[in-house]
Amino acid sequence: MVAISLSASALAAPDTPPSRLDQILQTGKLRVCMTGDYKPFTFYKTDQTFEGIDVDLAQSLAKTLGVQAQFVKTSWSTLTNDFLEKCDIAMGGVSVTFDRQKKVSFSVSHMVDGKSAIARCTDVAKFQSLAAIDVPGTRAIVNPGGTNERFAKTHFKQAQLIAHPDNVTIFDQIVAGKADIMVTDASETLWQSKLHPELCAINPDKPLQFAEKAFMLPRGDVPFKEFVDTWMHQLKATGDYDQISNHWLK
Repeated sequence: MVAISLSASALAAPDTPPSRLDQILQTGKLRVCMTGDYKPFTFYKTDQTFEGIDVDLAQSLAKTLGVQAQFVKTSWSTLTNDFLEKCDIAMGGVSVTFDRQKKVSFSVSHMVDGKSAIARCTDVAKFQSLAAIDVPGTRAIVNPGGTNERFAKTHFKQAQLIAHPDNVTIFDQIVAGKADIMVTDASETLWQSKLHPELCAINPDKPLQFAEKAFMLPRGDVPFKEFVDTWMHQLKATGDYDQISNHWLK
């Protein structure tokens, strides 16, 4: 029998990889990527500041960490790459998708928010299902680069797809009669129907598919994810989460 001896260094446990949590605490900054074009979660104002549900949540997380929140403007088409290169966390109504999870991780979900349609109130009766929407003559408008575009291209084979790159003014196109309908997250349809009395959310309590909102995190960083998840758990348990979201949604 051949004896095999192992050195102490070989037996020692590998060093714990550095966490983004340590870096954030050392720099005193939490770099937050967000698009700024998705009310009520995030909106980039003319004074070059952000506001919205996830802006308030980012400030809450930064305060819990004892650091300053530093917001980085991005777009839906570049969100994942910008997060990987420039940010510690991505927020602002980000949906959990398998494509995104190939490159990043996510915090615990903080909101269930599937896709719903929004149209002029006079057209609500004729757009009660995907089948009713996906017919020749329907003009479905979509913002490129995110889950809305992916949903539209997957489910609409007969309806005309109209790409509109500005997510802030896209609902004005429906009001003006330049498009008939948009499918987006149920929370956004409710918010936009408040901003535009001519528009109505279509069955937002019965989404066309299941989706969750969460925060984009570095893949494999357990300490940072545990901190964010614990913060969210405490925020919901104390009622602070509802207070923040209700400020924007109700």
